[in-house]
Formats: sequence, C-alpha cells, structure tokens
Amino acid sequence: MENLGGELVAGEQEGSEEARVAADDWTATLSAGKVDIAGGTMQLTEVSIAFEGEPAALDPLIEQFAQKAMRAGG
Repeated sequence: MENLGGELVAGEQEGSEEARVAADDWTATLSAGKVDIAGGTMQLTEVSIAFEGEPAALDPLIEQFAQKAMRAGG
C-alpha cells in the first residue's frame, strides 16, 4: 500500500495482526490471520484489506491495487 501513495501509520510490529496505511484521501486497514487448508494439514496466512475514503479516491486506488495483487493461476 505504501507504493500506492500511502504511509504506514500504525501496526506492523512483531506479532501485530493489523496495520493501517493512510494517504491524504484514503485509509487501508490490513489484517492477517492463519487459516487451515487441506483438511487442516496446512495453514496459510490470509490477509484482508478494508479501504476507507471517497469513491473518487478509492476507485483508482483499488484498480491499481488489483493490478499489483493479481496472481496467475496454475
């Protein structure tokens, strides 16, 4: 989120499960937690992001974020 114009304003300490990144016209709150997969034999870290701001600011931000977060399947 920092490479999209935001600045880390809270979180990202050792053991922290939440971080907040903010810019002049938007804020993103990131949270992470372990989830079981494959019948509980493996765990992955699931990251959730909540965006806050005016639609005029969020629409291009989310589009840019989607491009960076896109993963190819296979």
